[in-house]
Amino acid sequence: MNSFFDERVPSVPCPLPNLVLMLLRLLLLICAPLCESTELFLIVSPSRPIEGNTMTLTCKTRPPPQNLDAKLQFLFYKDGRVLGLARDSLPEFRIPAVRKEDSGSYWCQAKITSIKVKFSHRVQIEVHRVPIGNVSLEIQPPGGHLMEGEKLVLVCLVTGGTGDIVFFWFRGARGLSLKTKTQRSLMATFAIPAVRESDSDQYYCAADNGYGPSLSELVSITVRIPVSHPVLTLRAPEAQLVVGHIVELHCEAERGSPPILYQFYHEDVALGNSSAPFGGGVSFNLSLTAEDSGNYYCEANNGQVAQRSEVVPLNITVPMEDRNEVLTSGAMELLLGILAPATLALLFCCWLKRKMGRRTAKDAVRSIPSPVPQESTYFNSQAPEQPHLDYENVNIVSGDEVYSLVYCVQQEQPSAAEEPLGTHPGDKDSSAIYSRLKKADLTDTDYDDVM
Repeated sequence: MNSFFDERVPSVPCPLPNLVLMLLRLLLLICAPLCESTELFLIVSPSRPIEGNTMTLTCKTRPPPQNLDAKLQFLFYKDGRVLGLARDSLPEFRIPAVRKEDSGSYWCQAKITSIKVKFSHRVQIEVHRVPIGNVSLEIQPPGGHLMEGEKLVLVCLVTGGTGDIVFFWFRGARGLSLKTKTQRSLMATFAIPAVRESDSDQYYCAADNGYGPSLSELVSITVRIPVSHPVLTLRAPEAQLVVGHIVELHCEAERGSPPILYQFYHEDVALGNSSAPFGGGVSFNLSLTAEDSGNYYCEANNGQVAQRSEVVPLNITVPMEDRNEVLTSGAMELLLGILAPATLALLFCCWLKRKMGRRTAKDAVRSIPSPVPQESTYFNSQAPEQPHLDYENVNIVSGDEVYSLVYCVQQEQPSAAEEPLGTHPGDKDSSAIYSRLKKADLTDTDYDDVM
């Protein structure tokens, strides 16, 4: 500062008092900052800002202030508008995420003293935007196949780009515009709440952030209609159906996207199926027999839930001779169904009894029963009669031979009034009686032993 004083103050031809010299020196010291030529510069970092990145503005003085005690106050402007808060007074201003709209003319201000203010030169800043990358169209649900009434969502995606992006949705090769949407995002959606069969077509989208639109690939959408309940119709040559007639079963669903598969049923038994590749109905021919009477229905299915028709009854008039044959065959089947199990059960019982009888005879011989005396009581008779001798037969089995032992047992004799005429035991010899008893025993009493 002394050199500055020495250069600008002319030499005094006559000596002055020391007090005057000190006052001059103080005055020059105060006025020196006002006389200096100070310049301000605005520095932008980075020099080519990219949209979405941080941009920093720095205000510098040249030369820097020599008095360290002097505190400068800084302000930043854009197109005449103050940026930030005036009370910050910092030599640096930062924009965290610069946008395309931040492009413009910037400068800064430095307030050196209360009466002296300096401005920097204006700097034109252009914020650069990143162009859009690849554009693609996705659909929800995926696959492109929907049923009528379902919701379709078209999602337009971009792989790059900054700033506000304008999204477009188009339909068909001619590009019928469906929707336009602007947002600061790399993805946007467009929805059709309930699609119809007429919405089947090709779709694509486009995106633009100032460098021109970028298009996606075409995506095909197919909307199918579920089948309605089919109607079954019986077409016969005559009103009264008899065996041998040809009946046409026609099944048709009023609505439904092709192809449609039809299935015919008789009493829940599948008869056959037929496909309608272009929609409409199908027919099934049936040659009637006596067993074809009953209920018929059909089903229609085009890939979703199968729909069933109403039940249609079919009555067939059977001739008398055919009816007799049917009844005879049915009776024979019923008879065989009953007799066959019964016959098998009877043969099994006979075999089991025979086997058990042989085993019992080999293990032990029956004990001979003792005669049991019984008192006879007679009614309507004058005198008691002698007890009648009866016989008891005991069979002993030894191998394949059967031996019979006959014992006498006393039994009560019926009265004369109860006795049948001409059947007195005295009229027959002992061999005849034995023969009768033997036959009775073989038939009734000892049949199990013989077996």
